[in-house]
Amino acid sequence: MTIELKTPQQIAIMREAGRLVAETFEVLRPHVVPGVTTLDLDRMAEEYIRKHGAIPLYKGYVPHGARDIPPFPATICASVNEVICHGIPSAKQVLKEGDIIGVDIGVLHKGWCGDSCMTYAVGKVNGVTQKLMDVTRRALELAINEARDGGRLGDIGFAIQRHVEANGFSVVREYTGHGLGRELHEAPTVLHIGKRGTGMKLRTGMVFTIEPMVNAGQPETRLMSDRWGVRTADGSLSAQYEHSLAITPN
Repeated sequence: MTIELKTPQQIAIMREAGRLVAETFEVLRPHVVPGVTTLDLDRMAEEYIRKHGAIPLYKGYVPHGARDIPPFPATICASVNEVICHGIPSAKQVLKEGDIIGVDIGVLHKGWCGDSCMTYAVGKVNGVTQKLMDVTRRALELAINEARDGGRLGDIGFAIQRHVEANGFSVVREYTGHGLGRELHEAPTVLHIGKRGTGMKLRTGMVFTIEPMVNAGQPETRLMSDRWGVRTADGSLSAQYEHSLAITPN
């Protein structure tokens, strides 16, 4: 597993890419309301990204070595309620009060990638749904606190798993964080479960995503018929938050 360590100059460009992703989330935020379609959100995101000179990273994407999977057709992944990740936006999918939607956005900016995900509440959600979102977001924050030079990848997974399971939820196993750079998916693979003190040592210049997917029920998943969307096997809700980060000397 070869990991390309990024220079401070390269990380600075990737930070610009990440900032554009963050801005796109804020552009979408006031429009995540009952009655909007996931395709509406996709079009808004694409327009903003292209207006700022970047390229939607997911549109046309095919996983390396994948067979019988069509290119991803959209700018964002829009994963509603029991859909864990990779949901395809649709004019037929109309958001309603009480839904949650995970929106994953990637951009290519000056040859470098930015990638992040957040979960929005659509209107007012119930207490269990809000707790799921809060626990998932906090798990990401705890994991980021473990991401430092000399730490271990297992520390990141441990922090997520401990917090999620202590709150009665479960962590998806099959889908992980990943290295990020000129390509969307690089080494290393970042598991969201783990044991403290195990796994690859973190080094200055590593850039990767942490993106816990947390289910209200059991962790098992099912691939949907479009070959992209992934849903919970038991039909329970799922939430996801993702950040891209760089390991620096401090």
